[in-house]
Amino acid sequence: MEDKFSRSKKLEERTASFGINIINLCKSIKITPINSSIVNQMIRAATSVGANYMEANGASSRKDFRNKIYICKKEAQESKHWLKMLSQTNSDKTDKIDLLSQEAQEFCLIFTKITGTLNEKMSK
Repeated sequence: MEDKFSRSKKLEERTASFGINIINLCKSIKITPINSSIVNQMIRAATSVGANYMEANGASSRKDFRNKIYICKKEAQESKHWLKMLSQTNSDKTDKIDLLSQEAQEFCLIFTKITGTLNEKMSK
């Protein structure tokens, strides 16, 4: 059975890889007046997932941890939105975008579960 530290480290790596994969995707996109702000927002949201997860792991309290995890969830949701917008302006990248959208969705589910569990524990 995987311990809490191993799961945390694995999620750290996944969120970092997600940000890196988004950066690489965005580097491969020809910037136009239409997609430039989408690309900038995409990079901000996607890299923020991992940054906030790192902050959560260094949280000073359970409440602080929960708040940072909630931000991770919000940034993952925002990443899904920007990926959808990016797919409209870069139809040649649909396969990569779909994979990254799936990863963002999985993060949403993971972070929703973590916040739900924490809320349950904190209300007892």
